[in-house]
Amino acid sequence: MYLPQNGDYIDIHIHGGAPASGIFILESLMAHEGKLPDDKPGVLYTYGIHPWFLNEDNQKEFLISVENVATLPGIIAIGEAGFDKLKGPSIELQRTVFEEQVLISEKIKKPVVIHCVRAWDELLSVRKKMKPKMPWLVHGFRGNVELALQLLSKGMYLSFWFDFVLRPQSGNLLKQLPSDRIFLETDGAEVDIRTIYSKVANDLDLTVDSLKLLILKNFNKCLIG
Repeated sequence: MYLPQNGDYIDIHIHGGAPASGIFILESLMAHEGKLPDDKPGVLYTYGIHPWFLNEDNQKEFLISVENVATLPGIIAIGEAGFDKLKGPSIELQRTVFEEQVLISEKIKKPVVIHCVRAWDELLSVRKKMKPKMPWLVHGFRGNVELALQLLSKGMYLSFWFDFVLRPQSGNLLKQLPSDRIFLETDGAEVDIRTIYSKVANDLDLTVDSLKLLILKNFNKCLIG
């Protein structure tokens, strides 16, 4: 398994990306794509059922796929998985399939990377019900300080939506959060992870190298254990 090294930029959530010199990526593979992880330097993978592509007909097939693929060495987390009230099937089906993925996560002892849009009550309800031991990482976060602190108080990690974190006003939110729970991502957009690091380092009054080290420690704690 290829792990990020001291000095690497870590892009914690990307689709279809390619590693580059000094940049380590965590690529999201989704069950509907039928893709498997490659064994190549600078990249590890998550694998899960994205709620957008879920329906009554494919749920069993996708869950079997997650059970089989998620045990592969290059897969270090389940996901992205979760809830979306703007796109996808009924919340009831989304909840059923998310809970099944949480069970897989607990069984194979790999964290969960979460997609959540306007369904925070549902997410928190599942966490309260299932009491997972494995870490949960919410990707693409773009909410307010109160929501961020609520999720963090439940033991979750946050990765910030690239567009949100590049806005000037995001700096105030970042300063109010514990830095040992944060990650940065591009989500496959045409934005350079180095630009994001530079902005966030400035917001937190850190050097870029210090921010790299901080996020590497978070990576090892959350995703490697």
